[in-house]
Amino acid sequence: MGLHMRVVTIVSLGACALFGLGALVVAKTMMPATASARVAPLAGSPVVVAKAPLKFGDRLDASKVEILKLPSNAVPEGAFTTVAQVLAQDHGGPPVSLAAIAAREPLLPAKLSGPGARASIAAEIGEGMRAYTIKVTDVTGVGGHALPGDHVDVVLMRDMTPGAATHNYVSQVVTQNIKVLGVDLNADQAANKPATPSTATLEVSVTDAQKLAVAGDLGKLSLALRKTGATEVA
Repeated sequence: MGLHMRVVTIVSLGACALFGLGALVVAKTMMPATASARVAPLAGSPVVVAKAPLKFGDRLDASKVEILKLPSNAVPEGAFTTVAQVLAQDHGGPPVSLAAIAAREPLLPAKLSGPGARASIAAEIGEGMRAYTIKVTDVTGVGGHALPGDHVDVVLMRDMTPGAATHNYVSQVVTQNIKVLGVDLNADQAANKPATPSTATLEVSVTDAQKLAVAGDLGKLSLALRKTGATEVA
């Protein structure tokens, strides 16, 4: 019995060693494949993105952009594929950002300056629209709370009896749901600090620009700030 038990024990130890050696060989065989899978380059389309957040007026250079690979169906239309394309966007030179751009956000031509090499209100005007500037005060300009990107109504107040002892004032809405392009020299839509304004530049149609020109001579123009997203016409 003793001899038989020793033989069984030896056979068992041999089998364990054999299985252990087999497991070691399998592990060594699998590890290189796993490691290579981890370092394999990601498939996708190259897209130029902002390396860090950009604000209105920032001039781009190679240190402010990088290339990421995105799935083809996630690449925005018009996105740049090389850094050289971006740095030649403005008449062959580096452009400036016309809007706030988040880190790792794809750069698009609409958010970068073209001819002119500067961030300007002209680049923000919609197709078929015009920029028209009116005088405002801290009261008529909504206390400075109307900022670039907000929408306002323009109200005219006029004195119907300018030469009389008692005055008869009439107010009427000249135009509604008008986008504010700039306040004084500030055209940054990311601005969030109200300031005492002296002028407001509005995006209007040609017809509305004519209305504002006439209304400005008839009386005092004021802005009425609209709730964000409100589009109704009263």
